[in-house]
Amino acid sequence: MQGSSIHGQMEPGALGDPRRAGAPLHRRGGDRLIALLDSFLSEPLRQQPAEKLTRSRVLVGGSLLLLLVGAPYIPVQWMSTHSLSLIFVGLLGLSGIAGSLILAHRSRTLEAPGLLLCTTVALGCMLDAIYQELPYEGTHAANMLVPILTVYLLGARHGFLITLLHSLILAIAFPLYYSDQVADPAQLWSSHGYAAAAMMAAWVLSWLYGTSRDAAHADLQQALDTLHESEHKLHSLVESTDDLIASLDSEGRLLTVNSAFKAVFQERFGQEPRPGELLEQLFPPEYPEHLEHWKLIFPRALQGERIRFEDSYTVQGQPRTVEICVTPISGKGSHPSGITLFGRDITPRKQAEAQLGELHRTLLDVSRRAGMAEIATGVLHNVGNTLNSVTVSVSLLSEQLRASRLSSLERATALLSENAPHLASFLSEDPRGRQLPSYLSTLTQHLRNEQAAQQAELRSLSESVSHLEAVVSMQQRHASAVGVIETFSTAPLIDDALRLHSFSFEHLGIRVRRDYGEVPPLLADRHKLLQILLNLLKNARQALLASERPDKLLSIRIAPAPHAPQDKLLIQISDNGVGISPENLGRLFAQGFTTKVGGHGFGLHMSALAAKELGGALSCSSEGPGHGATFTLELPFHSEEARPSPHPTEEPPAQPSTSGRAL
Repeated sequence: MQGSSIHGQMEPGALGDPRRAGAPLHRRGGDRLIALLDSFLSEPLRQQPAEKLTRSRVLVGGSLLLLLVGAPYIPVQWMSTHSLSLIFVGLLGLSGIAGSLILAHRSRTLEAPGLLLCTTVALGCMLDAIYQELPYEGTHAANMLVPILTVYLLGARHGFLITLLHSLILAIAFPLYYSDQVADPAQLWSSHGYAAAAMMAAWVLSWLYGTSRDAAHADLQQALDTLHESEHKLHSLVESTDDLIASLDSEGRLLTVNSAFKAVFQERFGQEPRPGELLEQLFPPEYPEHLEHWKLIFPRALQGERIRFEDSYTVQGQPRTVEICVTPISGKGSHPSGITLFGRDITPRKQAEAQLGELHRTLLDVSRRAGMAEIATGVLHNVGNTLNSVTVSVSLLSEQLRASRLSSLERATALLSENAPHLASFLSEDPRGRQLPSYLSTLTQHLRNEQAAQQAELRSLSESVSHLEAVVSMQQRHASAVGVIETFSTAPLIDDALRLHSFSFEHLGIRVRRDYGEVPPLLADRHKLLQILLNLLKNARQALLASERPDKLLSIRIAPAPHAPQDKLLIQISDNGVGISPENLGRLFAQGFTTKVGGHGFGLHMSALAAKELGGALSCSSEGPGHGATFTLELPFHSEEARPSPHPTEEPPAQPSTSGRAL
């Protein structure tokens, strides 16, 4: 076909040719007869519409039949009567019939040969009756050919004139001419009168038939015009789309194909598909695997299955991907009578998906780095807070050491050393010696108090150093767990996330309430979960900070999911902060959406993506502004990342055929 056709076009010798070698015998005989009749018609008559062409064929067929019947008339009349008049009538009739055939072969319209044939038949009937001197010949059945032929070939109006003239001759001229030659003139008049009435009745019936036929033909023509218009619209629609469209019948013969399909097929296989070709003829011999692929798909589609697959190939070094949908065509009784192919070039979409995947991986990397920065910020807050305590303890110890009474003890010791030779008299008689025991006792108490204070500061310093070691160790543990699937308990991880925010919570007056239920350990990426928790805790802290209520409360709950307690874990982080309006709940996890001044709309979006990668989901509920919000993280105990992936060649149930096949 040139472009596309609703029914498709067949090549010579294809299935749709009724004159092919396998056609039935009666069809071949009918085709030969039609060809014989058309050979007597001129080219303009052969190009007429179907209804007029049929009339022309009837004229030729009737003329040939009359020649066949009238040819023996001349020898029979010569042998029986030797009447030259009858021979003349026979020759006149045969000449008129032959003349109608000659006119049909040369005329552009049917009027002239039709008028000649009808006039010849009417005149022949009358002359034959006159020259044979048969009074009742006017009632012969041959006269009924006049109204039938005239109405069919010339139309109702011209047929009425010829039939009326012929009827008047039969009803009036014949009885007048033969009334003195018959014994019963009344019977002659009545017989011809009835014959004339019958002829007019035949004209009426022929007119009614022609009128009904013309009305039916008009309705049929209108229906055909509507069908052709619909076909043209569908043809234009099929050709105007860039999608690939083709159809095959139940035998696998290509019926319809649009230009887009031809172009892609030519690009793919180096040859253009032609309507009428079978599946075996469509694909070049160097592509046997594609033919085998279609031999598997075609029976499944004929059984009513809808199949979708992708065909990937390379053109001039550039990858191309075409998505093909094979749909059965419903025939009688809802049984498929063929299939349709709808294809679309999805190369741009595949490229966009690849770019989106790369962007997604970049976003995940940025999110992971943001999470690491969040952890580092928490670590710095805790380290800074602890270092403040260490600095205070060191300052106090330094001040205590500078103010120590150790110099007084040294002076007392020096005084005893100076009076060592007469120590007894010094202690009993010297006023300084008598005060020395009480002085040493008081000094001892002061030194003991200094020792206790210094020990307390040393314990505080030791605790601060231990806290520093714990924070650094926690940071190192989570930093080393990036991208690693491991089994861990949820509660300690949440405590670690809280510890990273403890400085903010303590100084902002936020009370933390924990409700940890008994749940099995998780098998997942610890860092991804920690990243989600840090984002949710940060979001809750900001919501509480923006709230003016004094009783700021952050609640954390761990429990099995109520609808699947053996399969999933529920982590809920609730706050009584500013809350979320209903119109913002649906867009909360969209990328770039935020209600905070200076916010970037990145944290919750990446948290939702990370939850999805862990095989879970992140949702939010709020009763409205001023009523706080609850973020719910639902996770499987065994993360999707930890489950083995299916075999690369395995197809999911919804995709019954494989990618990379041919059109």
